[in-house]
Amino acid sequence: MNSDAAIAFRTISSNADADTRIIWAHGWGQSGQAFEPLATAFAARAENLLIDFPGFGASPLPPDAWSTGDYADAVEQWLRTLPPVTRTIWVGHSFGCRVGIQLAARHPERLERMVLIAAAGLKRKRTPVEQLRFRWRTTSFKLLKRLYTLTGRDPAVLSGRYGSADYRNAGALRPIFVKVISEDLSDVARRISCPVQLVFGSNDAETPPEFGTRYNSLIAGSKLAILDHQDHYTVLGDGRHAVAKIISDFIKPNS
Repeated sequence: MNSDAAIAFRTISSNADADTRIIWAHGWGQSGQAFEPLATAFAARAENLLIDFPGFGASPLPPDAWSTGDYADAVEQWLRTLPPVTRTIWVGHSFGCRVGIQLAARHPERLERMVLIAAAGLKRKRTPVEQLRFRWRTTSFKLLKRLYTLTGRDPAVLSGRYGSADYRNAGALRPIFVKVISEDLSDVARRISCPVQLVFGSNDAETPPEFGTRYNSLIAGSKLAILDHQDHYTVLGDGRHAVAKIISDFIKPNS
């Protein structure tokens, strides 16, 4: 895959002499703006770069149907173009965690440590009944798609009935979305060697706390915090002050 693509970013910093750089990596369908309230809290301590992944925000589409590994390689190339600093810290949310996990495993020299908030990238554990429903839904979709094609009808209309909101709204990024959600990053996570802080919301239905428990066991030496009453998105909203405290404690030198 060609991993050349421009990465737009915004800088938040009030300390021109900061020797710490924090890369804030947003979730699917968002942009660096999603992290602005959190990043602003670290303006005096670090150079905060709020990136837009290729295909999101102000960044152009990738040249191919990228995997998270391709995104990580593109970020690594971009990091090489930045002035050197003593410490580079990755803070990701959901999809941004997928890319961060790949980056830390593929290019360990680039990151000093990493914070993963509501990290995606693992396969859900389903009950037997849930597995049956999932298989039935998948089989029904495939059969209907074939029927629509044979009868000259547009199978794209089925996405409204069977596709998730992210799938329906993916547009030109749909091939990437399909590739990304099929990935299981378990083996990749095992290769991470930098310190990692995991943060999950107790009410998160998209990346449930069980993901945090699994990532905690996969990433040697990682720490796990589960925030009560927070879900996949409120963890960056109502829960941002608690998240900021966790990040602040974690990124202290020698912590």
